[in-house]
Amino acid sequence: MPSDITYEFEWQKTGDPQKDAVLNDAEQRIKAVDMAIAKQEPLDKAYRLYSEGTAAAGSQEYIQEFVDHEARTTGLTRYYNERVDLKGDGTAALVYCEDQSKAFNKFLETGKTDVTPVTKDSYVAYAGTLRKNDNGVWVTERLISERGSEKCRP
Repeated sequence: MPSDITYEFEWQKTGDPQKDAVLNDAEQRIKAVDMAIAKQEPLDKAYRLYSEGTAAAGSQEYIQEFVDHEARTTGLTRYYNERVDLKGDGTAALVYCEDQSKAFNKFLETGKTDVTPVTKDSYVAYAGTLRKNDNGVWVTERLISERGSEKCRP
């Protein structure tokens, strides 16, 4: 990972090994998507280890947008207000917030960072469905987001 990409995961340990594993694997998926963006590789294996279905397709499209603009992320991204619910069918529901107020786009050719003002859209709510695969990894199958979510704004 480029050294100018940093994270603050304020996710608390729950004490439940399954819920903590969901949070850990979701964190790894987030980092793997950023790594794919940095590598400019929309089909990178790392994020695909943690994503399947519509979540993987959405991540691929997201990464491709950065590739098309010859850009990547830079700065600090904070994750907070997490909630994990284990379902009876073996899946998990995860909701969390992302603070992008100190994260920006950096253009590869020029090295220029597009520093944008903080707005309500700097805060994003996510809701996902995860399933443990045969290798014991909690894979995100579905992920939706709401930019500017009131529940994520300070």
